Amino acid sequence: MAKKVTKTNAVRLDEQQKIPYELLSYGVEEGQPVDGLSASEKIGYSFEYVYKTLVTTAGKNRYYVFVVPVAAELDLKNAAKVVGQKKVEMIAVKELLGVTGYVRGGCSPIGMKKLFPTYIDATAEELDFMIVSAGKVGMSIKISPRNLGNACRRSLLQLYKENY
Repeated sequence: MAKKVTKTNAVRLDEQQKIPYELLSYGVEEGQPVDGLSASEKIGYSFEYVYKTLVTTAGKNRYYVFVVPVAAELDLKNAAKVVGQKKVEMIAVKELLGVTGYVRGGCSPIGMKKLFPTYIDATAEELDFMIVSAGKVGMSIKISPRNLGNACRRSLLQLYKENY
């Protein structure tokens, strides 16, 4: 009997919008790192294809989502400029589930509780595909950058620090 795949909001949304994707899964052991670099090793793809989803805030009920390479660090000053705010900061991990519907290590830019302004790093435009969280730790989605942009209904912007 085939193993049943748990459908996350991200997977359901891709299917509803008929967006082509490939679901990738990997094992997660208690106490092991839950980060994009570890995930890239486990799924067998170079880290250049794997992107992490970061949620920032500019104050009460003002959230912005950034999709950046896993090896990159989000430049918060640059991010604030891009979204037209004086300052943005990372959302507290304890607030992530309530705001997005996802947990740390399983936060997908697709299918959050609300549609937040979402910015995808411009490096993704050079790729045939990219890999982002599918909305659950241990699950990722392989998707074209254009299709990810369509799923998020947002544009591609360059936001990361180039000194990594």
